[in-house]
Amino acid sequence: MDMSMSPSSTMGNMAMDTTASGMNTMPTATSAMGASPGMGGMGMGMGSSACKISMLWNWNTVDSCFISSSWHITSPGKFAGSCIGVVALVCVLELIRRLSRDYDRYILKGQTRSVFAPLTSRLNKRSEDKEHTHSRATEREAGGSLSSNGNDNTEGHEQPRQLRRRGPTILQQMVRAVLHTTHFGLAYFIMLLAMYYNGYIIICIFLGALIGSFAFSSDMTAEYEGSGCCG
Repeated sequence: MDMSMSPSSTMGNMAMDTTASGMNTMPTATSAMGASPGMGGMGMGMGSSACKISMLWNWNTVDSCFISSSWHITSPGKFAGSCIGVVALVCVLELIRRLSRDYDRYILKGQTRSVFAPLTSRLNKRSEDKEHTHSRATEREAGGSLSSNGNDNTEGHEQPRQLRRRGPTILQQMVRAVLHTTHFGLAYFIMLLAMYYNGYIIICIFLGALIGSFAFSSDMTAEYEGSGCCG
């Protein structure tokens, strides 16, 4: 009797275990189904805020990234501000070029004054001597006139030695190097921006070059004036 009841009880126990496992599995599946849309939404949200980087010509605005992930355009206002910043950056580049030219002129002007100051004083002295000689020409002897002419010729031979120019000082050269390095760094940064091939950014670079050249390159024509080199 025990042997005849054992198979039936075993089958009953198996059925109960199967039913219980099925009941335990249903909440898990239901929770998985409930969590799936949330995970999908999270993935879509992450995908929508990803940086758009293209090595081909593009007109991307929102979700564009430049230089690093921290420069991430998340709104049209941010993109407009970035365009204005690029224009201003190129204008600053032109300003630094102008400052470099002005500083070189300042150094050259100082050297020119130091070189020509002795020569100018000597020429003034010779002019005064000639006027004095002309007023007393009838009272001077021929030997004195020859001696005077000999002195004038000696001074004329000494003039080329007075025209030597020295280079800038260490401090002046350091300032020139800093200006050059700043100009080089900004130019390289602008080149990296252009390599994103964003049409709006490239147009802003051209616009900044136009404005900067118009504002800061007028000194180039002043160099052709009569007193442009020596002030």
